[in-house]
Amino acid sequence: MSSDRPTTTTPRPLRTSLRAPLSTSLRAPLSTSLRALLAALLLAGAVLLGTGSPAARAADATPATTATGASIAEALKTSAVYVDPAFAAAVTPAQQQQITEQIAATGLPIKVVLVPLQKGDAFGGDAKAMAAVVQERLGRSPLIMITSDDYGSWLNGYEWPAGDSRQVRDAASAVGMIKELKDAGLAAKVGRTIELISTGKGTEVYKAETDRLDRERSARPATEDRDTDVPSGSSATSGPFAIAALLVLALVVGGALLVRSRRRPRHTAFTFPDAVFAADRAADEAGLRRQAADEVLALGAALDGADGATTPGLGRALDAYDAAGRVLDAADGLPDLAGVLALTAEGRAALATGERLPLCFFDPRHGTAARRTTWRPLGRRERVDVAVCEDCTQALKARRSPQVLAVRDQGRTVPYFEVPADRSLWAATGYGSLLSGPDDTLAARVTSGEFTRTATRRQRTADHQD
Repeated sequence: MSSDRPTTTTPRPLRTSLRAPLSTSLRAPLSTSLRALLAALLLAGAVLLGTGSPAARAADATPATTATGASIAEALKTSAVYVDPAFAAAVTPAQQQQITEQIAATGLPIKVVLVPLQKGDAFGGDAKAMAAVVQERLGRSPLIMITSDDYGSWLNGYEWPAGDSRQVRDAASAVGMIKELKDAGLAAKVGRTIELISTGKGTEVYKAETDRLDRERSARPATEDRDTDVPSGSSATSGPFAIAALLVLALVVGGALLVRSRRRPRHTAFTFPDAVFAADRAADEAGLRRQAADEVLALGAALDGADGATTPGLGRALDAYDAAGRVLDAADGLPDLAGVLALTAEGRAALATGERLPLCFFDPRHGTAARRTTWRPLGRRERVDVAVCEDCTQALKARRSPQVLAVRDQGRTVPYFEVPADRSLWAATGYGSLLSGPDDTLAARVTSGEFTRTATRRQRTADHQD
């Protein structure tokens, strides 16, 4: 191997301090009087919320589950429904019995598992992992499982053997979008999911609700983000409706002041329903940083064993290794760490024989893409050619929006590729999907200074917003 191979497989040391993430507060400058008005409205809402019932306040502090895959599976051997004690108030014993009877009437192998998930529990806070562990412990197939999601507010559907014969995933997803179930309890949502599974209308209802959301979002003005309707009648003037009305008023006033101060159009190149954002609030940045460092180490080890005479792509692999180290040193959050994964994948692809696809466009954490496809975002006419993993492929086939890597940008949570390309190398390249040709690589862009330039512009924008 040539002398320009790395002399060590240890990546550059991580920086001991990172810039703080973008603030989620309103960044536009407001006059003192306007700030005071907004603060007063929000304070009043907070006071009213603080006077809520003990049960309502307790619901905001749901404890982590102590359940394990073995304990859940053992309980499911004698019952079709498992409800963690933390959800006992949301799904009462009487409601559990009703759900059990509903499942029995379908004749389908349905199990319901409602468990609050958090990082550090037996499942790493991941609903999919929990479902897989419980299914393995049960040792049953065919099996349909309905679970709470990573935050307990939505439902997930899983089916074994793998497939979509009962439209389980669509049924669970559809229930989260049905208008009349917006304020329904967890038990009612589970019941409706079972109904859609039993009738085989999960995909039909999911598509109908997706189309409705698409139409509604397309018809909204760019500055309108929330429905501000308040229920009519006396109940709208007291109790929770009064609290909701006051908070809505505060949000409307704040939004109006923000628009007034910025006078800039909202970037809407891609529009996603809020529900399809990946669960980044619980993402373990430290874990991803460790994974990224490990990937750089592994690429370095592979380079040490490579021979330039038999590895035509060695030069590109070396470039990718160097670029990955640079980005890892300067990484500021999940998007940059995902970029390290994309760069090391590019390096491994250069060492391998034959063409390899980049990591998944929608979220590089999904792994290497399985194929390329054209994709049209909801509410848009243009199509883009992207590399996608198997799960995202199935989501697109079912007309579901894939889960995406979400970031905070100018006070909003958006898909990473919605950040203007001049402030994000990753948005400009789609982590490799949007490169223009074989000579256009992520490593070359990092080496040319594009990563540094976009990071600088991003910081300037953040400073301006402050």
